[in-house]
Amino acid sequence: MKVSKKILKIKKLKSKKKLVCLTAYSKPISKILDRYCDIILVGDSVATAFYGMKNTKSISLDTMINHAMAVKKAIHESTFVFDMPFNTYRNIKEAKKNAKKILKRTHCDAVKLESNGKNFVVIKNLVKSGIPVMGHIGYTPQYKKTFKPQGLKKNEARKLIYEAEQIEKAGAFSIVLECISPKVAKKITEKIKIPTIGIGSSNLCDGQILVTDDLIGLSGFYPKFVKKYLDLEKIIEKTIKRFKEDVRKGKFPNKTNTY
Repeated sequence: MKVSKKILKIKKLKSKKKLVCLTAYSKPISKILDRYCDIILVGDSVATAFYGMKNTKSISLDTMINHAMAVKKAIHESTFVFDMPFNTYRNIKEAKKNAKKILKRTHCDAVKLESNGKNFVVIKNLVKSGIPVMGHIGYTPQYKKTFKPQGLKKNEARKLIYEAEQIEKAGAFSIVLECISPKVAKKITEKIKIPTIGIGSSNLCDGQILVTDDLIGLSGFYPKFVKKYLDLEKIIEKTIKRFKEDVRKGKFPNKTNTY
């Protein structure tokens, strides 16, 4: 199986340079991210951040594919990863069918799967079929109902380390560690040879990922692990307020805005 240059590049960056990863759901955002990110992910977080759904389980595969097709139009440098939504990889047959559909329509570089502690064989078969896979352990929203930090207890820590090792063994090229204790995130990062990408798992991982809408202050969702770099909601509100005032006072449109 031939591994793409982009996937090889990500693997080679382990322990050499911190990987920068963010989510995108549209072409304008992916155009900006492509200048700075090693990985751009069309995440199932589009369900909550974009559509206002209750959780990430509600988004359909076709809806995500439509977003991914838009995102792909502006990607030239970054590695493009598609987050397989809930109930699209319950078994090998279903996973292969949906992953092939995703690759065909979006031309992404890889797919991402959340671990349920036993779907390593699905990852292995996708990789054998020539489909690069990014793993995901720790707090996995598709499988865990209640949010809580992972790996604080000894048995949890052992299980997470085991999962990471099995995902690497199955052939994944990288793995997301979500809300895992720094001690365990460090152990996993040191134990496995593929890059670890943290979200709420300390700066001891090989890279970091956030939902872009959280980072720019547009989602309204700000857990402890998010750093809000910008309050875009306030900026947009001020802009709309100015537009409203101009319209009310007859200042817009003026001669410059009229043909």
